[in-house]
Amino acid sequence: MKIGSISEELTSEKRISLTPELSKKYLELGVEIFINKNYGIHLGFHDNDYKAEGVQILEDAKEVINNSNSLILVNLPEINCIEKFRENTSLIGIFNPHGNKKKIDLLLKKKINIFSLDLLPRIAKAQSMDVLSSQANLAGYKAVIESFNEFEKVVPMMMTAAGTIPAAKVLVIGAGVAGLQAIATAKRLGAIVLATDVRQDSKEQVESLGGKFLSVEGTEDLETKEGYAKETSEDFKLKQKKLLSDTLKKMDIVICTALMPGKKAPRIINEEMFKDIQAGTIVFDLAVEQGGNSAYSEMDKIVNKNGVKIIGYKNILNKLPLSATNLYSKNLYNFFFNLYDKEKKNLNINLKDEIINKTFIQNKNT
Repeated sequence: MKIGSISEELTSEKRISLTPELSKKYLELGVEIFINKNYGIHLGFHDNDYKAEGVQILEDAKEVINNSNSLILVNLPEINCIEKFRENTSLIGIFNPHGNKKKIDLLLKKKINIFSLDLLPRIAKAQSMDVLSSQANLAGYKAVIESFNEFEKVVPMMMTAAGTIPAAKVLVIGAGVAGLQAIATAKRLGAIVLATDVRQDSKEQVESLGGKFLSVEGTEDLETKEGYAKETSEDFKLKQKKLLSDTLKKMDIVICTALMPGKKAPRIINEEMFKDIQAGTIVFDLAVEQGGNSAYSEMDKIVNKNGVKIIGYKNILNKLPLSATNLYSKNLYNFFFNLYDKEKKNLNINLKDEIINKTFIQNKNT
């Protein structure tokens, strides 16, 4: 078994799939590993760090692809790179099949095996492989830090001889992994935190972190059996709109994290609501790449709308690339370990295994 990993496009992705530390664990399985020159140099991982573990350094990505029968990546590469892949090569990474249909179709035509870790089932066995949770955790933390950095007031309450400065009020929309980390981070830094989610089960989690849970009265729990949020009804949307409109008037910072797998992000804060949001408020939209939870959010821009700053970073993890890489590479190894047959020295695509079945992309799923 020959595993390769190639550099990502650094202008949009600073994470990598393989650290020197994890290289050792792969090599202990009896595989060979190839990377291109300067693969991790931007994160402080030098070629000699990899060589010391037994990794083979090749000249460029093309050479790595030619020498590998499995590739571990973060994102799908560009079309010109995909065209170089050999038949029966296996790819493992976060490939967003719903948003990359053209690339996925091309890979399937070339008879490439594709395992996309953003399709992992939410089961106990998959927790150590859960890239969405590990990365969302960091994203929720960083969204709060970036928002506080743009906020032009003190965050915690301060009592001075000249008077008292009240604590900042933070609203977190969506109490998944990113949202819960945003709540915990904002609370630790001294803010008053409120949160809302369509999943009623999240109320206890929000309150355990010191947040106040806002719920729309008279609605059923909107959670799928996999633990994700369902599409809401029109009645729910009207009630939610009224609740949010009243709440947003009093907020200093709003963190938007609401996503639904495989669908466009729900638009929760519309243009009309912005009329009542006070100048100086920060709205951070973590869902901007999937269309955004907030009106006016744009990828990789800070939009100023009547004194309200709307922040939308396409890949906020580029601001924490080393931490994100360390977690992602471990998730990736754990998935590979489950997929790898140590006796036969190849990948065992056992579709009776729920993890493999859910992540393996076949023609019927595209």
